[in-house]
Amino acid sequence: MKPEELKGKAASIIGAGKSGVAAAGLLARAGAWPFVSEFGAVAPAAAEALRQLGVPFEEGGHSERVFDAALCVVSPGIPQTVPVIREMHARGIPVVSEIELASWFCPARVIGITGTDGKTTTATLIHKICESEGERQQYRAFSVGNIGIPFSSEVSAMTSADIAVLELSSYQLEGCFSFRPNIAVLTNVTPDHMDRYGGSIEAYAAAKFRIHAQQGAGDTLIYNHDDPILRAHFEQEEPRPFRVVRVSLRAETLDATPGDFVSVEEGEIVVRTSGSTEKLMRVDEIMKPGFRGDHNLYNVLSSVAAASAAGVLAETMRRVLAGFGGVEHRQEFAGHACGLDWINDSKATNVNALRQALQAVPAGMVLIAGGRDKGNDYSVIADIVREKVACIVAIGESREKIANAFRGIVTVLSAASLPEAVDLARRNARPGGSVLFSPACSSFDMFRDFEDRGRQFKQFVREQQ
Repeated sequence: MKPEELKGKAASIIGAGKSGVAAAGLLARAGAWPFVSEFGAVAPAAAEALRQLGVPFEEGGHSERVFDAALCVVSPGIPQTVPVIREMHARGIPVVSEIELASWFCPARVIGITGTDGKTTTATLIHKICESEGERQQYRAFSVGNIGIPFSSEVSAMTSADIAVLELSSYQLEGCFSFRPNIAVLTNVTPDHMDRYGGSIEAYAAAKFRIHAQQGAGDTLIYNHDDPILRAHFEQEEPRPFRVVRVSLRAETLDATPGDFVSVEEGEIVVRTSGSTEKLMRVDEIMKPGFRGDHNLYNVLSSVAAASAAGVLAETMRRVLAGFGGVEHRQEFAGHACGLDWINDSKATNVNALRQALQAVPAGMVLIAGGRDKGNDYSVIADIVREKVACIVAIGESREKIANAFRGIVTVLSAASLPEAVDLARRNARPGGSVLFSPACSSFDMFRDFEDRGRQFKQFVREQQ
């Protein structure tokens, strides 16, 4: 839909979170008549923002008024299966995500990043690289989307010279139909949100693949060639209308086949474009304590591929990558207290993210895990838990499920709160060892979000010192 077509149209927004309020503001500025409907209570800050915008809203349920609309914008946390959205579809009212809405207004080049794991780190790296290049080239780089700032809140400030670096969840992509990123990045696909997708990895992957559904000539798709689901999807024989760049930790697996890639060869990052291969920098110039592991190397390679596709100079990439120290809440060193290293990995909200953290931390650790389970299968990490973990402290709604999964493999303790978990970890850790906080679950049983959870963990660690 074109922005001018929204003028004078009624639009319902389901959900009064950050993206819902931002969508309401964007629609109001476009001359539409937005109405926000929240099933629960509207937060005071959101209510005040809507009043300032002059946007009417309701809370405590959805009235018949929501169906008096030419368009419905749904917040990402609301599944397509809830009654109000099913009724929207039944009445023929188009239902889109806030990302789709904002894309109608976006003049900037868009780099979209999705995947089960690594998308925040990859998006952060791409933004930092593009931001640094933009200082020289006189354009701005915006960091928006699932990373925390709604696309709709920033899109009106963008110009055609700018770059929007957009982190995308599967939930956000579900409601995208015409959204077309100039550069799309797929980091990996492993089981996550199985509660939302009926236990189907195929349904979850299909939502992720919407990132490239509208791409065409002149666009670039970057994917992790070492991920079996992505490799199977993109190695199908039908021709792709867009340029494809593969990412792999092993250049020798790509050398024999045509096409562009970013990989590692003899300890150096190499970039192949149009048959010509160039060395960028050594891996050991980037990897450091607090930013280590193969998963982070994949994030670096994807960032290099995206920045290269955006025309960023190699010297800019080298400078930013050499100075990068990681992302808050993703295997973040939280301090040395009581003779122990404490690691905050609150961003780990699924089993694969926990696996990556376990691979990066020395054996003999105490692991604090748990929260609101999303259909996790913990049996897939039993071997690495047996190898790397001395004791698990289970917290949150899933603590009984975690205890049942790992009892008999390692010692499992249960804590009713995060402060209690930190105390139990301290008392059960080996001198000179590590405590890893990597929940593998969402935070919503006990915390506002994963950031709130991670910051509380770091505060409790500081109190141990």
